Amino acid sequence: MKITEIPEKQLPVGLRKKRTAIYARVSSNKEEQENSFEAQKSYFEKFIQDRENLVYAGTYADYGISGTEHTKRVEFNRMVADCESGKIDLIVTKSLSRFARNTVDSLVIIRKLKALDVEVYFQKENIWTLDSKGEFVLTLLSMFAEEESHSISENTKWGIRKLFEDGKYSVAYSKFWGYDKGFVINEEQAAVIRKIFTLFLLDYSSEKIGKLLDGEGIKTICNAPQWSGATVISILHNEKYKGDALSQKFYVEDFRTKKKVKNETLPKYYVENGHEPIIDRDVFDVVQEKLSERPASGHYSGNNLWAPRLRCGICGKPFGRRVSLRKGYSDEM
Repeated sequence: MKITEIPEKQLPVGLRKKRTAIYARVSSNKEEQENSFEAQKSYFEKFIQDRENLVYAGTYADYGISGTEHTKRVEFNRMVADCESGKIDLIVTKSLSRFARNTVDSLVIIRKLKALDVEVYFQKENIWTLDSKGEFVLTLLSMFAEEESHSISENTKWGIRKLFEDGKYSVAYSKFWGYDKGFVINEEQAAVIRKIFTLFLLDYSSEKIGKLLDGEGIKTICNAPQWSGATVISILHNEKYKGDALSQKFYVEDFRTKKKVKNETLPKYYVENGHEPIIDRDVFDVVQEKLSERPASGHYSGNNLWAPRLRCGICGKPFGRRVSLRKGYSDEM
């Protein structure tokens, strides 16, 4: 038995219905934003149904993602890929700011879609991109949208810095060892922090501490299978474990890329005794002194921090470390 598939007869582009996709973006997962998405979806579904020359081709929606960088918008990129595959003729969206807030990205993508003969309709601005006036108006509106995004970014920065000035601070608790929300000590994690500080004072290197934690099956805060020496060092350096907080260590350099850079130019704010410590202040300071004696190579000379301070009561000479090697056995003294 032979079966031959007869493809659907395609009408000329000017006669067949335009396969129309809906694109919606909401800036957060909050309930009011969820309602906004449903409103956008409902409006455009009716928009398509009411026009005989349009046929529904799917809805693409990104939640809680900034419009300034399209590379992070999974659904947006999937929609563009479907356009490239010839599945979409028209995209309808609420406004330019929902589509993109970066002038360059916006124009590049729209021109790319125009080359594919895919049109975009912006309902709020009443712009059809294949219209002769579309690109000129679009360029102007994209510039306004980008400036709006910049203004929002600057206002957000100002608000955050005002909190810092008032001595208020927070951390990403899901990625920070030792504390739960509100700087409430997480005793299980705090025990690991105390162990790290204790082992370091006992002359264990950061790499060796990491291996010991790995051996005990303790995963990192991000559930990584292995502890790195760098992670251990960052914990030993973090002033929050003694109850203090240094704010604005980093800042967002460019509102478009959201790239964070180390702060070497803006003011920083240091708060002492702002929350309950995990590590005693004196112990923390001794660890910092020990870290400052660490050579650039990352290896210790073998001298204990306390050695220069302890002297023999008989001869007066300072104590030092002695390693005795015996047939497969190492004894550090």
